[in-house]
Amino acid sequence: MSEPPSESRGFRISDADRERAAQRLHQALAEGRITLSELEERLDMVYAARYESDLRPPFVDLPDPDAFVDRPALAVPSDAPPLVLRAGMSTIKRSGSWDVPARLRLLSAMGSVVLDFCDTVIPHAVVDIEVDLGAGSAKLLVPDDSTANVDDVVASMGTVKSSVPSVPRPGVPHFVVHGRAGMGSVTVRRRYRIAGRYF
Repeated sequence: MSEPPSESRGFRISDADRERAAQRLHQALAEGRITLSELEERLDMVYAARYESDLRPPFVDLPDPDAFVDRPALAVPSDAPPLVLRAGMSTIKRSGSWDVPARLRLLSAMGSVVLDFCDTVIPHAVVDIEVDLGAGSAKLLVPDDSTANVDDVVASMGTVKSSVPSVPRPGVPHFVVHGRAGMGSVTVRRRYRIAGRYF
């Protein structure tokens, strides 16, 4: 008989949550915070974890010990509907303060989509962005402390560029970009300032 759910144990965690926790432990080893034997012991605890409270012990003496358990949105809900932006042959821009969903889908035949995430609140640990560009372009301007992975973007004759770290870090937004660039371009970078203006 399975044990009944307990509010004190918190949410059930996903495989993605366990992998992020494992990556953080490997980072702690690289930083000299834990030894190899401690890493092995803590990894066993992470992969055996089922609830968010189970992830506390391996991180109790590390910075941000609750980074994995206080943000249950670490994994993007599969049933969350994406925000679909269709540029066609035009230009779509989002900047300033705007509602950032957990999932976006960017469609552009020959147009451009520019999303500036730097001046708004990002309430999600992970922002999932699917691109389908044809010959269009997508430019994502992300905050200074964020990370982004573009490995799953397929560009047959186009370009995919990211100048930000790809490994997720606890407590900061992580962007996962995937889909098809075709003959278009996908760019992920920090925002820079020239003559008082941001680009």
